[in-house]
Amino acid sequence: MVCIRCQKRPAIIFIQRMDNGQMKQEGYCLHCARELHIKPVDDLMKQFGMSDQDLDNMENRMESMMEELGDANPLSMMMNMANGGEDADPDGMDEDLVPGSNATFPLGFTSSEKKDGDKKADRKNGKKPPKRKFLDTYCENLTRKAREGKLDDIIGRDREIYRTIQILSRRQKNNPCLIGEAGVGKTAIAEGIAERIAKGQVPIGLKDKEIYLLDLTSLVAGTQFRGQFEQRVKGLLSEVKAAGNVILFIDEIHTITSAGESEGAMNAGNILKPALSRGEIQVIGATTFNEYRKYIEKDQALERRFQPVRVEEPSVADTIAVMNGIKRYYEQHHHVQVPADVLSATVTLSERYITDRYLPDKAIDLLDEACACCNLAHPVISEYLGMQKELDALRQEEADMENADVNEPIDYERVAERKTRIAKLEADLPAKQAAASEIQVTMDDVAKVIELWTGIPAVKIRETEFAKLANLEGELKKKIIGQDEAVHLVAQAIKRSRADLSGRRRPASFIFVGPTGVGKTELVKQLANQLFDGPDPLIRLDMSEYMEKYAVSRMIGSPPGYVGYEEAGQLTEKVRRRPYSVVLFDEIEKAHPDVMNILLQILDEGKINDAQGRTVDFSNTVICMTSNAGSSDQTTGGLGFNKSEEQRSEEKTRKALAQFLRPEFLGRVDEVIAFKPLTEETLQGIAALMLDEYKSGMDAKGIAYSYTPAALKALVKKSQGGKFGARDLRRVIRKAVEDPAAERLIDGTLASGSTLVVDADENGEVVLK
Repeated sequence: MVCIRCQKRPAIIFIQRMDNGQMKQEGYCLHCARELHIKPVDDLMKQFGMSDQDLDNMENRMESMMEELGDANPLSMMMNMANGGEDADPDGMDEDLVPGSNATFPLGFTSSEKKDGDKKADRKNGKKPPKRKFLDTYCENLTRKAREGKLDDIIGRDREIYRTIQILSRRQKNNPCLIGEAGVGKTAIAEGIAERIAKGQVPIGLKDKEIYLLDLTSLVAGTQFRGQFEQRVKGLLSEVKAAGNVILFIDEIHTITSAGESEGAMNAGNILKPALSRGEIQVIGATTFNEYRKYIEKDQALERRFQPVRVEEPSVADTIAVMNGIKRYYEQHHHVQVPADVLSATVTLSERYITDRYLPDKAIDLLDEACACCNLAHPVISEYLGMQKELDALRQEEADMENADVNEPIDYERVAERKTRIAKLEADLPAKQAAASEIQVTMDDVAKVIELWTGIPAVKIRETEFAKLANLEGELKKKIIGQDEAVHLVAQAIKRSRADLSGRRRPASFIFVGPTGVGKTELVKQLANQLFDGPDPLIRLDMSEYMEKYAVSRMIGSPPGYVGYEEAGQLTEKVRRRPYSVVLFDEIEKAHPDVMNILLQILDEGKINDAQGRTVDFSNTVICMTSNAGSSDQTTGGLGFNKSEEQRSEEKTRKALAQFLRPEFLGRVDEVIAFKPLTEETLQGIAALMLDEYKSGMDAKGIAYSYTPAALKALVKKSQGGKFGARDLRRVIRKAVEDPAAERLIDGTLASGSTLVVDADENGEVVLK
C-alpha cells in the first residue's frame, strides 16, 4: 500500500476522515505525514525520543529494503496486480483484496505516470540516484585510491604481478587466484596492479579497468529475508556487467563457498560460477594454501574457473628491499628516523625469533612497534607536536579574527594573550624541532619489542650471531666437563656451516657416540641454549618410536587418502614453525631404514617436502644424532683410560656405526664424535656444577652455602660413575645433599642467616654442617 500523496513510498501512518458523510481511510508515508504535521507522528517522536534525522534514516532503510527485494516485495506485487500484470486476475482484481484501491489507494497509475512522479520526487528531494549503487555500497575502488595516492608503494613482486596481468589479459577464464600464506603480500599484489593501472603501466586491454575490493561481510550483513542476499549479488553482477571495465578483488575468496548459504538458498560461489565461466565478470581472488585446498579444490566446478598464482614468502634480502621502500611511511607517522642497520636487523631478527608468522608482515609489524616504542620513550616528540598544533590553532584563530565582521566586538585582552603566546611558541619551537628530529630507532627498541612478543631476554637478542659463534666454544666448555675435544669439533663445524663460504646451504650435522651418562644429550641442550636463545629451541625425537616402516608418515605427515592427511608431520611442522633450532634424533640406531632415507635427504639437500607438498627448510638448523653403538663393553675398565684404550674404543665405535648406517649416510655427516668415558677428576668437576645449581635457591632464602673438595671426592666415590656416568652422580647428590637440606628447612633448623657447608667426614660420608 503506497502513500496516497507521493505515490512512491509505502504507507505506514493511517488516518480516518469524514468525506460527504462517509468514513474514508488514508495512508501516508513518514515523509509526507511529517510535512502535513499529522499529530500521531509528533507523538511517536516524543514518545520514543526520535529526531528528524532518525526518521530520515528509517525511511531510507525501508526504501533500500524495498529496492533490494525488487519485484518480490509486497508493494510491487500489489502494483503489478493493480496494473493488470502477469499475476493479476483476468476478470479484474477483487475489490475485497484491496478495498478502495481505485479511490482511497490509487495503485493503478501508468508506468509513464510513475516515472514522471519518480523524477519529480527525486528533483524535489534533491537526490540523485547513485550510478553504481551496489559497487559503491559494498566495494572499495582501489584504482581511485591509487590515483589519489592513498595506497602505499608496492616494492618487488614483479613476477607475481606480471603473471596476474597475463592471466587477466586472457580471453576466457581470466580470473587469477593468489595463493600464499597469511602475511606474504597477496593483497599488496592486487594494490600493485591498481597502481599500475592508475599510472598507465599495463597493456592496452587493462588501461581502462578499475579494481574494486569486495567487502563480502557488508554484502551479507542485514540480509534477513530469503532472496535478499541473492538479490544483492545479482544487482552487483548486473552493475559489473553493465560497467564492462570492473575487476572484482575478493580477499579470502574461500568465504564465497559459504557466504549467504542457508536452507534452500544458494551461496555466493554458485551464483558467480555462470558469470565467471562465460567471462562476463573478472575476479582476482586471494586465499591461503590450507583454505584453497579445503574449500576451492573440493569444488572442481569453481576451481577450474580460477588460475592459481603462488605467492611465496620473500627472502630476507627481498624483505629488506621492501622495508627500505616503505620505511618513510612509518618515519612520518611516528616522527622518528630508522637507520639502515636497524632496518636490516629488524628483518633478520623477525625471521629468527617470530616463527609463527611470515615475511614481510612480521618484519613490518616489528618495525611499526619498534618505532612506537621509540616515540613513547622520548617525550620531546609529543611536546614538539603539541606545541606545533597549538601554534597552528592560534594562527587560525588570528586569521579568523581578521576575516570577521568589522562590527563585531574585539576582545583586546584575548588578542594580547594570543600574540604573546604565539611569540613564545615561535621562539621555543626550533629547539624542540631540532631535538625531535634527531631521535632514531635503536637495536634496544627492536630487542625490547621482541622480548615482549617472545619472552626471550633482550640482552641475548642484541648479541649478534657471529659474536655468539666466537664465544661458543668457551661457553660450552663451562657447562660440559671432560669433553673438550668433542666441544671443539662441534664449535668448528658450526662456525664452518654458518660462515657459508661454499654457498651450499645445508645444516651442520653430528653423530655423538659413547657410553651412557657422558654428556651427549647435555651437549645438545647447551648447544640449543647458546645458539638460539628461545624458550623451546630444542626439537627432540626419540628414534625408538620410529622403529616401524609406517613411522615415516608420523615424521612428514600422512599421504593423501590416509587417515590424518590434514595433520602435519611431527618433524616437518616443528621445523617449519621454528626454523632456527637444534634437532636431536636420540638413539639413531633404533630407527627404521626408511626413516634413515628421510634423514639422508635432509642432510644432503637441507630441505624436504612434507605430505602436503610444502617445502621445509632445514638449512638454519643443527642436526644432532646420538648413539650408544659400540659402547657396551667400554665401561668395564673402571675410571680412567690411557690413550691407547681411547683410540681402540673410537675404532670400535666407528665399526659399530658402520653395521647399521650406510656409507653414504656417514659421508654426509659433518663429524662423528666419540665421547670419552668420564674420569674421576671429570666427575668431580661435574659434581661441582651440580652443587652450584643449589646456590641460587639458598641465596634467595638468605642461607650462606658452600662445599669442600672433600665433599666432591666423597660424592664421586659413592656414585657408580664408571657404569652410569653423571646420571648416577645426580642421584647420589639428591640423596646426600638435597634431601637432608630439605628436612632442615622444613623443621626450622636451617633458616635465614644460617650457614650450610657440604663436607665429608673421616669415613668418606657426606655431611652437612
